[in-house]
Parts: sequence; C-alpha cells; structure tokens
Amino acid sequence: MSQTAFRIFPTAITGCLEIRPPIHKDHRGHLIKVFQQEAFREMGLCTDFSEDFYSVSHCGVVRGLHFQAPPVAHIKLVYCVDGVIQDAVLDLRRGSPTFGQHAVIGLSAEDGNMLYIPRGLAHGFCTLSETAIVAYKTSSSHSAEHDSGVLWNSAGIPWAEDTPQVSERDRTHPPFESLQSPFTYSPTA
Repeated sequence: MSQTAFRIFPTAITGCLEIRPPIHKDHRGHLIKVFQQEAFREMGLCTDFSEDFYSVSHCGVVRGLHFQAPPVAHIKLVYCVDGVIQDAVLDLRRGSPTFGQHAVIGLSAEDGNMLYIPRGLAHGFCTLSETAIVAYKTSSSHSAEHDSGVLWNSAGIPWAEDTPQVSERDRTHPPFESLQSPFTYSPTA
C-alpha cells in the first residue's frame, strides 16, 4: 500500500482530475512528489508514461488547444514547475456526458497541483506569471502525423488574456464547431 497522500478532485469534465500531491515544506523550501507508480495505480490512473517534456512561456501566451489523435492518443499529466497558468481542457469524446464542454483550472508551482487529462480531450493553457515552465508526462510519444488541435478561441473558454500571443500553428487549427472528432467516449477508458 502506498504511503503517499495524493488527493484527487473531479473537474467539470468526466475523467479529468485535479491532483494535489503531498508537499513537504521546511526552512529550506519545499519538495513536491508529482508521480508515484503505486499511488497512481491505487487511484486507478495511468502509470505507464512514455515521454516527459516541458515548455517555457512568457506572460500572455496561450498554447493550445492540442490533442494527439488515435491510434496514438495519449493521457497527459500536466503541472507547473515554475510560475502560474490558467489550464484548460475541452472534451472531444463523442458520446461523453461532457462532450463540447470545457474545464479551466489554475495550476501553480507554489500549489504543486496537477491536471490528469484522459484521452480525447484537447489541452491548452495561458501563462499568468512573468514566465511559466509547464511539464507534461504523456502515455505515448509525440507523433507529428497524429498531432492536431482545435482553434484556441472557438470553444467558449474564458481565457484570462483577451489578446494573447498565439503561435501561427495554433491560429490555423479548425474551430470546434467544424471539427470532426476522432474520439468516442468509453466510460472504462
């Protein structure tokens, strides 16, 4: 049995969870454990991550909304190593009770909270601090052929920034209303 006390909070999107890890603080600073295989297994979450990476973004940047299509769709675990972000997910799973809905969660290095994102959700974030380092664990490796997205401002997400810096790629994704989603909801996935 795991001795690590991760706490799980549901979001507005079925299967998408905010995870609050244990934080150990003392006079030197703090230590945050972001993953423990046994604890994640006990919580019924993915324990088989194949890729870790991070992005560095300036204040006012929006990245997203990104997803990787089947057959290499992946589960993501996202957290902020430095700074503060407004994290957002959009449910693309046809048949899901929350299809087309979004959830917005504040993630910060100080709080150490994370977002567990199941397959079939598009993901993005807006940087709220001067800079932010956002780390990702994914259950499958990146595939350029299956990399896709939804236009960042087409799904009703109340972004914190009205005129964000957005990449050319993210400006050219199709709007949500015209997206032919490759995902189908399965309550056991």
